[in-house]
Amino acid sequence: MEFDGQVAVITGGAQGIGLEVARQLRARGARCALWDLDEALAREAAETLGGDALALGVDVSDWASVEAAAKATLDAAGRIDVLVNSAGVAGLNAPVADYPPEEFERIVAINLMGTFHTNRAVVPAMRAQGYGRIVNIASIAGKEGNPNASAYSASKAGVIGFTKSLAKELADLDISVNSVTPAAARTRIFDQMEPKFIDYMLSKIPRGRFLELDEAAATIVFAASRANSFTTGSVFDLSGGRATY
Repeated sequence: MEFDGQVAVITGGAQGIGLEVARQLRARGARCALWDLDEALAREAAETLGGDALALGVDVSDWASVEAAAKATLDAAGRIDVLVNSAGVAGLNAPVADYPPEEFERIVAINLMGTFHTNRAVVPAMRAQGYGRIVNIASIAGKEGNPNASAYSASKAGVIGFTKSLAKELADLDISVNSVTPAAARTRIFDQMEPKFIDYMLSKIPRGRFLELDEAAATIVFAASRANSFTTGSVFDLSGGRATY
């Protein structure tokens, strides 16, 4: 699980799970490129990583923005070996009958279209070098669905399906494409949620606590490593026992 000489792109890498993944990858020798909508925060995070970390302002819902970031990363680092797609939003909590269509579209644009854009942007480089590791961060909501979170649940289910499809397209190469399904972790995404919804999520976790960032990152780093040489199109469960499938 060493990453010497590898370049890792982490979307949503300025904070939360993405930043913790970047820290663990950097500690194992990777050069990290943090793609985040908040470029200033990404620059601050890159400074904490030290070395030659890159920080780029990227809107994952916009193909042109993602395409430009991929080009800038390749120009600066020469290759992309790892993509950890962590950018995402929770969105509004409301019943389907009351859910604003424009909000539903916004969540799908970031969480699902953003996954498509980022994966599409790095696959050509991985194909050319015959190696790559992609880890798309989905959610336990993508497996089970959370009430009053239809947009988020649907977008994350889409991430899982997309991951399985792309994995089969690339299975003849040493490129693995997997997803992870975390239960809730205390990140800034909680700021977008009502307390009663946070309590609901905690009540569904048999371990009786939220996911820790270093726990999530440990599984993601394995999935992104050369050690993960066979598994592709899979879902690594991080739900604390909520979903055992």
